[in-house]
Amino acid sequence: MARRYLVILTKLIFIYCLFYVVMKITAVFQGAWFYANLVMALPILLLGLLGVYFVKFEKYNWFYVIIAALIISAIRYFEQGWLLELHNYFISS
Repeated sequence: MARRYLVILTKLIFIYCLFYVVMKITAVFQGAWFYANLVMALPILLLGLLGVYFVKFEKYNWFYVIIAALIISAIRYFEQGWLLELHNYFISS
């Protein structure tokens, strides 16, 4: 039963990562800040690619699920402030 939950959570994280990156790309096309959104989407993209690897080769582990959930939660919680700071950094450079 625990293995089944692990597989489901890994696939759910992968799907969420895909959705988040698509949302960021869509936001850029609608006029959002390019570099700030690119930097915010990069860790999520890497988590998604890692998830694809785990799903494709059926190498599931709880460490990935826990770390991915923590990273996604942190990015979503601090997203607005980080976007503003990244934008200010890139326009001042």
